[in-house]
Amino acid sequence: MTSIVFMGTPAFAAPILESLIKADYQILGVVTQPDRRVGRKHVLTASPVKEVAVAHDIPVFQPEKIGGSPEMQQIIDLQPDLIVTAAFGQFLPTKLLKAAKIGAVNVHGSLLPKYRGGAPVQYAIINGEAETGITIIYMVKKMDAGDMLAQRAIPIEASDDTGTMFDKLSLVGRDLLLETLPKLIAGEIQAVPQDEDQVTFAPNIQPEQEVLDFFTKTAAEIDHQVRGMRPAPIAYAMMDGKRTKFWDVTPLDEGPVTQEPGQVVRKTKHELVIAAADHTALAINQLQPAGKPKMTITDFLNGAADKFATGEQVIRK
Repeated sequence: MTSIVFMGTPAFAAPILESLIKADYQILGVVTQPDRRVGRKHVLTASPVKEVAVAHDIPVFQPEKIGGSPEMQQIIDLQPDLIVTAAFGQFLPTKLLKAAKIGAVNVHGSLLPKYRGGAPVQYAIINGEAETGITIIYMVKKMDAGDMLAQRAIPIEASDDTGTMFDKLSLVGRDLLLETLPKLIAGEIQAVPQDEDQVTFAPNIQPEQEVLDFFTKTAAEIDHQVRGMRPAPIAYAMMDGKRTKFWDVTPLDEGPVTQEPGQVVRKTKHELVIAAADHTALAINQLQPAGKPKMTITDFLNGAADKFATGEQVIRK
C-alpha cells in the first residue's frame, strides 16, 4: 500500500484528502494550519482538512511554520512514499521534499505556468480568463515551478466567482490526482518542464485590490473584479459618500452611454445603472453599505428616497 503524508488547509483540499482515503492509500499523517479564531465571536475553528483527518483517526500536525519545526522531523521520520499538497499555504524545505520516496506533488489551481502563487483562481477571474484548471506538479522549493505531471482545463462561466470555481476545481483536482498517482507510482509519467517564458504570477490579494475603479475600468472589468473578490473579501467603492461593498453586478450591452464614469445612467424601483469607463454601463444587483446587511438593489432603492437621479455623480474616487 502506497503511503502518503497529506498537506492542505481549506475546503478546496478536503475532498482531495477524502478521495485518497477512500482509494485506500495509507495516510500516515495530515499537516494543516493551526486552528484559527473565526467570526465575530472568535470561535477557535479547525481547518476543513483537519476535520476530515480527525473523522478518520489520522494523526494531525499543525506547525505555525513547517520549516525547522519539530513536526517536520516527525514527518520525515514517517518515511512516506509520497507527499501530496493542496492549498497548504507554506513553502516546504528541500529536506522535507526529499523525504518522500517517490516524490512530493502539488495539486495547483491554475493552468501552469500561468498564475503561480497564492491566488490563482482570483486572478483568473479578475483578468477575464475564459478558462482555468488544475495542474499537478512535482514540488520544488521555488514557488509552483516544478515539472508538470498532468493538467486539466475547465471553463469559467459568466456566473462563476472565486467560491464556485474553488468548488469546481476541488473536484477536478480530486479526480485528476486519482488518475495521476497510479501512473506516477508505476513510473509511467514523463514530467514536462514549465515554459518559463509563459510564467505569470498570482500573489495573495492585497487590500488596495478590493477597490473598484469606475474611472479606468469598463463595466466588464468591474464585473470580473467583483466576482474575483466574492465570497471574500468583497470589492467596494465609495458610493453616495459611503464605503459600499458590491456583491453582484451585471455589465450591460446597450451601446455607449453619455454619462461620465460614476454617474447614474438609469434608476427605477428595481434598477440602478451606473456608468463606467469607455462609455460602458453596469447594473448593480446586490450591495452592502457600511454598517448594513447585504441587500438587493430593490431593497436598497426603497430606502434611497429621491437620491440617485440620472446624471448624479454617485461614485467618487
